[in-house]
Amino acid sequence: MSDKITIKDIAKKSGVSISTVSRVINKTYPVRKEVAEKVQQTIQELNYTPDLMAKSLKTGKTSTIGLIIPDISNPFFASLVKGAESYLSKKGYTLIICNSNQDMKEETRLINILLSKKIDGLLFTGSANHNKFLQEKVIDMLPVVFMDRAFVKTNGSYVLSDSYNGMLDLLNYMYGANHRSYIYISGNKDTLSAGERTKAFSDFVKEKKIEKYRIYQAQYDYESGYKAIKAMDCGKGYDAVICGNDLIAYGVIEALKNSGVNVPYNISVTGYDDIMFSRMFSPSLTTVRQPIYDIGSKSAEKLLKIIENNKKIKNGIILKNELVIRESTMIRSDCSRQKD
Repeated sequence: MSDKITIKDIAKKSGVSISTVSRVINKTYPVRKEVAEKVQQTIQELNYTPDLMAKSLKTGKTSTIGLIIPDISNPFFASLVKGAESYLSKKGYTLIICNSNQDMKEETRLINILLSKKIDGLLFTGSANHNKFLQEKVIDMLPVVFMDRAFVKTNGSYVLSDSYNGMLDLLNYMYGANHRSYIYISGNKDTLSAGERTKAFSDFVKEKKIEKYRIYQAQYDYESGYKAIKAMDCGKGYDAVICGNDLIAYGVIEALKNSGVNVPYNISVTGYDDIMFSRMFSPSLTTVRQPIYDIGSKSAEKLLKIIENNKKIKNGIILKNELVIRESTMIRSDCSRQKD
């Protein structure tokens, strides 16, 4: 037997035909469970790895998917990637993960690199609501699904959650808990999620006739939250700080703690996302839970459908969010309200 194990070797040792081994490896046709298990066991025993180059030349596909996210340090995107990778690996695809550092020029450079790798499709979470190169040069030649984004001027497929109604549910809860003055710290202004959450806040203060409020433009990170609340005298005179995501809220709470402001007795703080640390934070964070893993998984599922059917699916999926009440907020009364 040669050093390079082939499917012919697998077939011989398994006692099946070469075509059966091919069907098991490529999942192109159903094979009886006991036969498939026998072949898989032989593959592991012989430490066989498929020749991806040969497969690519034969099928025109590489079984690789590119994925671009704006901030790999944000736990939100880690969950997003995990959902996509879990689904793709079960389908025999490999994921190439790229981090753009919220830089559109870097996004374009990464797209070109991924194209040179002959990827079969792209999962994309951009740093903004547009990318000229992707929209004008790429989307018509390569299957693309937007994750947690939807490019307004592009009839592409997307999977995201309902940021507008998720934020509105949170704000209505806070109003019901007797909060009447608000600081809103937004995330990246050029992203769809920030735009939808900010719109919900603007509509809320208008509907409820809230006279005392402030909107502060920031980024989706801890440092922005810390600096923002410091710049606003630690929220003095306000009932609540509504944050565009959980990372902003962490920064806000730490700044308030360091200034001797009690959360939630002096001022309530909320986040958005419900990343894994939010229930462990002190105080545990009231937030809106996004189905982050599902966004990644369903994005991958949608992309493979486009690839396998060789036909674009120009539609989107919008998933529901869930309000999660924890220790960083309280039902406010006049005696617990900060004074000007």
